[in-house]
Amino acid sequence: VKEPNTLFSFFLSFQNEINEVPFFDVHLPYELALKIFQYLGKAELGKCAQVSRTWKVLAEDEVLWYRLCQQEGYLLDVSISDRPCWKLALKDCRAKERALRTNWKNRSGAVSQLQYELGKILCDVHSCDGVVIAGYTSGEVRLWDTRTWDYTAPILEPVHGPGDAGPQPHVSFVRINSSLAVAAYEDGTVSVWSLMIGRQPIHRYQHNQRIQALALSSEGATVATASGFEVKVESPDDRGFWQTTGTFEIQKLVNFLHLVPEVWDSPVAVAAAEDVVYVLKGEDPGKILHSVYGQPVTCLDVSAHEAAFGVKGFGWILNEPNQVLLYNLETSQCLKKLGNSMGDFTCINLQDSPPNMLVTGNKDRRVRVFDLRRSESLCSLYAHRLGVCAVQMDDWKIVSGGEDGLVCVWDQRMGTKLWEMHARHPVRYVWFNSHSLITANIPDEKTPRGASIMDDDLTAHRRHRGIIYAYEFSVDQLAVESILPICRSSYDEVTGYNYNIGLAVPYDHI
Repeated sequence: VKEPNTLFSFFLSFQNEINEVPFFDVHLPYELALKIFQYLGKAELGKCAQVSRTWKVLAEDEVLWYRLCQQEGYLLDVSISDRPCWKLALKDCRAKERALRTNWKNRSGAVSQLQYELGKILCDVHSCDGVVIAGYTSGEVRLWDTRTWDYTAPILEPVHGPGDAGPQPHVSFVRINSSLAVAAYEDGTVSVWSLMIGRQPIHRYQHNQRIQALALSSEGATVATASGFEVKVESPDDRGFWQTTGTFEIQKLVNFLHLVPEVWDSPVAVAAAEDVVYVLKGEDPGKILHSVYGQPVTCLDVSAHEAAFGVKGFGWILNEPNQVLLYNLETSQCLKKLGNSMGDFTCINLQDSPPNMLVTGNKDRRVRVFDLRRSESLCSLYAHRLGVCAVQMDDWKIVSGGEDGLVCVWDQRMGTKLWEMHARHPVRYVWFNSHSLITANIPDEKTPRGASIMDDDLTAHRRHRGIIYAYEFSVDQLAVESILPICRSSYDEVTGYNYNIGLAVPYDHI
């Protein structure tokens, strides 16, 4: 008779223990105990789960593991109700990250060559989240979406005037973000396409001279171009009509041009013209950020609040080696002077680097990583025998491209080279995220001698064209059954040396 009462009393005591969590000799409410446990990490929660049954329930609460998952950067766009077990979700995410890092280190993945034979010679390449844009000497601009294996490459059609019956001008620059694609041509024309609408441009404007630099905002719809001694900024209004929001006259020719990210009210541009760096905004046009006569700027990059650029010094004779200067864009103060090198700094990456980090490439063949908190170089890697021309880093690896056509992947913490890939022509563009890598070998010579560039003989000038490589290291992408890159065909291609299976079975839908 006493047994049911004993079980019932045990059940009541268990319920009280869940509602009031014992902390040694103090009983706390569940919500207060949960707030205390929020300060614990994964290992501490695992140890607490072994203390008692009540602590196990508390340590495995979904709120705690959802918070840990968000803190480590996983599943940021998912709400807490979308997953049944966040502890298991965090475990799966960490396992995928380890497998992804192993694939990066061992070069295990898929490699695709993004080629467009009818475009003749590659001029410029840019990408955004796996969508690649390329401009060619034929005047054509082409897109690839490397996020899927079975992608097609649409051609963005320019708008030509009635007198443009002859050959189209070469493409000078291309840029792309999540919503827009922009191309600048040799004749000073700028075309803007919307990735949501179609192949026809939504805006077009003209410069009187050749365009020296092109910039597109990372988010939003702002385009900046430099031609001659003029910098023009274009953006749409609230109704979607494009207009010129700023025109700036500069005393020297612009070499580098960037739009400051995360500026929503009025666009801000940073331009480097020989030995002067300008901050261009509507209320204060032509503000000089840095100017030293005889010390030209050799590279430039900007983040939301800072600008970093390489400066060519007077040499060791006057005790003025080449340096990297870091400026605050709000106060216009020089924050840091980094590096002392005999070679020119040829490339710099501040925006895509981890916080308080900066990576540079130099003509002295070295890649240098700087810690902005200590103003010193963390590592110096002997990378490319003809100089470094493209570089990017994250929290553990560095990808560099050289004038010798070599792409190198480095372990930043160990300072060792993981692997390398070589192709003809200098590596002018490098971009990567957690699971993919885009590289572009772009020729310096756009009209090589002895190269046949006729449409009926494309293979003769293959070595002159340049090439884009797309690497995919993701475990999920590799597991999907899909057609290999060598077997893809849109049935519009006429060349046979790339072994398209569509040439063998032209009536099959692959």
